Amino acid sequence: MTSVTGIREVPEARADVWRALAVLQPYCAVCDVSYVVTGSGRRTTFVAVAGRLDGDPPEGAPQGAILEWVPGRVVETRLELTPETWTTRIELDDTGDGGTRVTMTVTHEPRGGGRLARRLLSRAARQLVEQTVRSELDKIPAHLALAVGNP
Repeated sequence: MTSVTGIREVPEARADVWRALAVLQPYCAVCDVSYVVTGSGRRTTFVAVAGRLDGDPPEGAPQGAILEWVPGRVVETRLELTPETWTTRIELDDTGDGGTRVTMTVTHEPRGGGRLARRLLSRAARQLVEQTVRSELDKIPAHLALAVGNP
């Protein structure tokens, strides 16, 4: 298992950042991913499909669930793919100047394979998770622009 944490501060208020990052929309243009969501809050499950989805998700599409839901503060999701599980935890805190500190932790856990295979892949996995965290943090301004209409 590989886990990486990154932090980004943005000038927007926590409520706006929450709406931009934690509330799943049917389609996210920033990520180019469609979500089919069932339930709400901590009982939410979802299916994630690359691109715009017209109709039902395909068989075998990645399945997800919200593991923790503290409105305005914390959302943690798990996404199950065939060979791996990705867990993303987003924590929001106010900054002294009215902005928001976003702390994002992404965990990657391969499924299957033996201990030796996991050890051999651990360096590559760490690099992949580090890049994923950087990429997701870099997308925050675009998510905010869509959610709250920032230029």
